Amino acid sequence: MSIDRIRLVKVRRRFEASVVPDLAQQVRDEVGFLLQRYQLAANSRVGITAGSRGINDAIGVYQAAVQTLKEEGHQPFLFSSMGSHGRGTADGQRDLLRSLGVTEENIGAPVLCSADVVQLGETEGPLAGLPVYVSREAAEADGILAINRVKPHTSFHGPYESGLMKMLAVGMGRDKGASMVHRLGWNSMVESITSIGGAVLELLPVIGGLAIVENAYEETALVKGLPGPEIPESETQLLELAQGYMPFLPIAHADLCVVREMGKNYSGTGMDTNVIGRLRLQGIPEPAKPAIQFLAVLDLSEASHGNATGIGLADFTTERLVEKIDYEATYLNCLTSGGPIRAAVPMTLADDKALFEAARQALKPERINEVRLLIVENTLHLEELWLSEVLLEEVEAREDVEAVGEPFPLGFDSGGHLVL
Repeated sequence: MSIDRIRLVKVRRRFEASVVPDLAQQVRDEVGFLLQRYQLAANSRVGITAGSRGINDAIGVYQAAVQTLKEEGHQPFLFSSMGSHGRGTADGQRDLLRSLGVTEENIGAPVLCSADVVQLGETEGPLAGLPVYVSREAAEADGILAINRVKPHTSFHGPYESGLMKMLAVGMGRDKGASMVHRLGWNSMVESITSIGGAVLELLPVIGGLAIVENAYEETALVKGLPGPEIPESETQLLELAQGYMPFLPIAHADLCVVREMGKNYSGTGMDTNVIGRLRLQGIPEPAKPAIQFLAVLDLSEASHGNATGIGLADFTTERLVEKIDYEATYLNCLTSGGPIRAAVPMTLADDKALFEAARQALKPERINEVRLLIVENTLHLEELWLSEVLLEEVEAREDVEAVGEPFPLGFDSGGHLVL
């Protein structure tokens, strides 16, 4: 009962795809609105947060924001605001931002990277007494403009997930601030973000934030300027919008899901937990859907620079992926976030063909053509994927799913690599 007897069908997904028609003008308008609401002194030094997430139009957003600030007579600069990412070091941050195209030459403003933080004070409220750390560059600026994408997080859920509040509370705290927050545990993440982010808004001259919402195709669906005092309330509303745009799998249950490539450029956890339905965090219940019996990942993206955070979410992987792992970067990321199991290397097979065969042995199907197999390129781009014929029967009635071409057998090249 060979695994290559499984027949696959390529399918194409359709998602809602609202797009900002003129990104640069929209950014200019929103930054102008924030400057009207917050009266800066002439020639102010304005720090703009530069995060590590792969925001699709980040360069265009930064460029337009910088140009607008310059035209208004200010001195904008970007400063690294990525928690422990980039190994928490100045060089690591600079390398990561450079890989995203965030350089002074591209943006038109200095890009400052360091590990320096200062303590502004302490939090009040439910988590009173927490130190409030921010980057030294932010503390010395005359004004702060936070820029980040608002979207569901891969490790916790609440009124604030990935977005402006988390940027203020964790990203701007760099390695020291991020380590302190994660030490409290994922169950306290929402309260930590609320308390620390609220304190930052009170203690720093935060002009406001540019909230970016992307559609399922990574296109910018919305850019909204939120004045500092309005960030906490308005971000929760934008998070609901972002949740509606999230790509998702068209099935609720699979025997085997194969991710062809994982990486930090696709998700902070390498593979988006909202897509694969796995968290693997102590004390946090696993999602009910999708229910995937076995998860396999074949390769690690070059853009991830060896950071294989999330490899521990999988049950099977390949030797070529494991050979690319930078254990120092991976371990630091997972230890800082409090999820060491996410760095655990799963059962490792020589190549793709050996991996599929191992999965078959684990599944022990009575009939190979009944294996519910799903293959995706990565967990960010889900507009094209491959389903075994039994799964196609379940989704072909859906209006957002279209089969492309005829069924074909699962196959591998002479080197054992999956061929689709």
